[in-house]
Amino acid sequence: MKKFAFLLLMSVQLNAQTVPTQLPKHIQDVAPKVIEMRRYFHQFPELSNREFQTAAKIEAYMKEFGIETRRLAGTGVVGILKGGKPGAVVGLRADIDALPVTERNDLSFRSKAVADYNGQSVGVMHACGHDTHIAMLLGTAKVLSQLKNEVPGTVVFIFQPAEEGPPANEEGGAPLMIKQGLMDNPAIDAVFGIHIQSTMEAGKLGYKSGSFMASSDWFKITVKGKQTHGANPWLGIDPVVVSAAIIQNLQTIVSRHSDLTLAPAVITVGKINAGVRPNIIPEEAVLEGTIRTLDAGMQKDIHQRIQRMVTQTAAAYGATAEAGLGFSFGFLT
Repeated sequence: MKKFAFLLLMSVQLNAQTVPTQLPKHIQDVAPKVIEMRRYFHQFPELSNREFQTAAKIEAYMKEFGIETRRLAGTGVVGILKGGKPGAVVGLRADIDALPVTERNDLSFRSKAVADYNGQSVGVMHACGHDTHIAMLLGTAKVLSQLKNEVPGTVVFIFQPAEEGPPANEEGGAPLMIKQGLMDNPAIDAVFGIHIQSTMEAGKLGYKSGSFMASSDWFKITVKGKQTHGANPWLGIDPVVVSAAIIQNLQTIVSRHSDLTLAPAVITVGKINAGVRPNIIPEEAVLEGTIRTLDAGMQKDIHQRIQRMVTQTAAAYGATAEAGLGFSFGFLT
C-alpha cells in the first residue's frame, strides 16, 4: 500500500508541485482494488514474452480507468495520462512476467498454471513479486486518472514484459520496448520503478545512493570430455567431474578475487545437464548460471576471470571448455 503510494508521490513531486489534499483518501479507497488485482495476476501468471492474458487484463483495467494504451514488445503495455498542469514527463514502470516455479501452498488464489519452458512442462508462479508490481501500478493509474486535472505534466505507465529474460533466440523486455520508441513518444524525463522485498518490514521503504538492484548476466559453459563406460573411467575424460571442479572454482572468483569492500557480487550455477544413462560417462556437460554485480568495473573483471577459470580448469583435467557469457541488463559491457 505505501509502496504504490510512493509511486504516486514521485509522479507529482518531480514537478515540484503540491501534493493534492485528496490523495490520501483516494489511496485508501483504491486499496481493496489493488489487493483484488494482485490476487488475480497471482492466480494467472505467464512466462516471459508469453504474457498474453496478463497484457489483455492490464489493458482492460486501463480502459476502465479512462487511460488509452498501446503495445510495445508484443506483450508490453504503455498507457499515457496527460495531466491538467504543465510539467515533466514521468515514467512509472512495473514488470509483468512470472517464473517457472511450482507454487506449493493452500492460498485460495494460488497459481495452478502450467506452461512449456525450454521443452519442459513446468509450473508457473509470480515468485518474484511482479503480480504485486502490476497491481501497484494499476492502482496508481486509477488514482491519478481520478486526479487528472491536478496532475502536473504527463505520466507514462510502463508494463514491461520479459524482465526475467526472453526465451532463447527471442528479443523482449526493456531493451525491445526502448528500441521500439518507449522513451521517445513522448520523451520521458525520468522513470521510477519499485520492487517489493519480502525480507523488509511491512510499511517501510528501502533506498540507497548508487546502484541498488544488481546487473544480471547469464552464462553457459560447455565442457567437452571423452565418453566411456562408467566402469572404466580411466579410458575417458569425465566432463561431470570437470564441471564439479569448475563450479567450485567459480566461487573463488567472488570469495578470493573480487574486492567486496567496493560492492558485492554473486556467481550462481543454476542448471547442469549431462549424460543419458547412469553407467555411461558422457562426452559433454553443460552448465548455466547467472552473474550479479553492482559495479561496472567488477562486472567486466568477473567476465574475464570466468573465461580464464573455465578454460584453465578444464585443461588441468585434460578436457576443453568454453564459456559463453550473455548480457541481460545492467551496466554497459
